[in-house]
Amino acid sequence: MPEVRVCATTDVADGATRRVDVAGLRICVVHIGDDWYAIGDRCSHDDFSLADGAVWPDECEIECPKHGSMFSLATGVPATLPATQPVPVHRIRVEGDDVLVTVDGGDA
Repeated sequence: MPEVRVCATTDVADGATRRVDVAGLRICVVHIGDDWYAIGDRCSHDDFSLADGAVWPDECEIECPKHGSMFSLATGVPATLPATQPVPVHRIRVEGDDVLVTVDGGDA
C-alpha cells in the first residue's frame, strides 16, 4: 500500500495522540519529540482505543485507558498485563509538514 497522509505535524502536540483511519484500519499516531509512531488503535486485550490512553515518553509506551496494559510504540509488544498479544505497528514518516503512514497488514 502506498503512503497515506494522515495529518499535519501541527495536528498532534508533543506527547499526544491522534486516531486516524487508513484503509479501513484504526491507527493511533503518537508524537514524542522528534519521533513519530503509528500503532494499531485497538488494545489486543479488550478492543479499546489506545489513542485515548496516556503516552509514556521516557518508556516509549502507550497505556490502554481501560485496563492499564502498556504497549511499546516501537514494536507493539505489551509490556504489562492483562494484554498478552502485540498490536500492529506501521511505518510512519514525516515529510515537511505531512505525517505519512504505510499500512502493511491488518489491525489487531
